[in-house]
Amino acid sequence: MKLKAFSKINLLLDITGIKKNGYHSLFTVMQSVSLYDVITVEKNGSNEITVSCDTSGVPTDKSNIVYKCAEKFFEYADIKKDKGIHIHIEKNVPFGAGMGGGSGDGAAVLVALNKLFETDYSDKVLCRIGVKVGADIPFCIVGGTALALDTGAVVAPLPDIKAYYIVIVKPDASVSTKEAYTAVDAVENMKHPKNNTMLELLADAECDEALKYCANVFEQAFDIPGRVDIKDTFNKNGALAACMTGSGSAIYGIFSDEESAVKSAENLKTDFKNVYICRPEKTGVEIISK
Repeated sequence: MKLKAFSKINLLLDITGIKKNGYHSLFTVMQSVSLYDVITVEKNGSNEITVSCDTSGVPTDKSNIVYKCAEKFFEYADIKKDKGIHIHIEKNVPFGAGMGGGSGDGAAVLVALNKLFETDYSDKVLCRIGVKVGADIPFCIVGGTALALDTGAVVAPLPDIKAYYIVIVKPDASVSTKEAYTAVDAVENMKHPKNNTMLELLADAECDEALKYCANVFEQAFDIPGRVDIKDTFNKNGALAACMTGSGSAIYGIFSDEESAVKSAENLKTDFKNVYICRPEKTGVEIISK
C-alpha cells in the first residue's frame, strides 16, 4: 500500500502547564498542508519489520518512528505471527522543522497496517496507539484543521480553513525538540496567545480574522537565524499570518492570493534553499494505491 503522509503547521501553539510525569500540556491548533512524504508498506513474508529511506541521515533501525508505530500496532492487535512488513519512506518533508514529518510517516503506517491486516480499527483506536509513540501522531491521523490538547491525545476537528496559499521556509538550522522544551521552560513571564479567541473564530469559520491570532510560545524561548527576515518578507507581501511552526525551525506565511505567495517565495529563495508553497489539506493521510 502506498500513502501520502501530509505535513502540518501549528496555527497556534501554547503550553498550558507541566504534568507530574514531566510532559507538557499543550493547547495547539494544527493544519495539514500539501507537502508530503510517500510511505510504502508491504508484507515481506517474514516476521521482521524493516525500514528503508531514499534520504541519507534518516534512521532505518528501531529508532525510526515508523518502526515504533508498527511495533505498537502489532502489540495492540496481538499479532505475533506473519507480521513481517517492509516500510519505505520517500522523504520530502524536511526534518528538524516542526512540520510533523516523522509523525505523519508514523500515522500513515498505522493507517496502512489497519487495512493490510484487516483490523478495522476506528481513527480513535489508531490515535490511541499512535500517541504512545508521538504527541503529533493522533492529529496526523485525523488531519485537516483541528485543536489538540494535553499531550496530543485529545484531538477535536474544526471547520476547514479557506484554500489559502501557505509559504513555508525551512532555514538551515534545525531544532532539537528536547532542547526547545528546555529553553521554553526557562522563559520567565511568558506571554500566552489568545487561545479561546482564535478557537471561537475558527469554529465560526471566521478564518481571516482567526489568523490574526496565530502565535507560538517557542518563539519567546530562542531565536532561529533568519526568522525575523523571513517574517518581515511575509508581512511586506501582505501575509495574513507569519509564524514559526512546532518547536521550529520552519517559518510559514499564509496568503489569500497566489501572486503574493509566489512573490514572497521568490524573494526568499535568494537566501534559503528550502522554500515551499503549500495549500491546506483536509486529511492527514491519503491512500494512493492498494
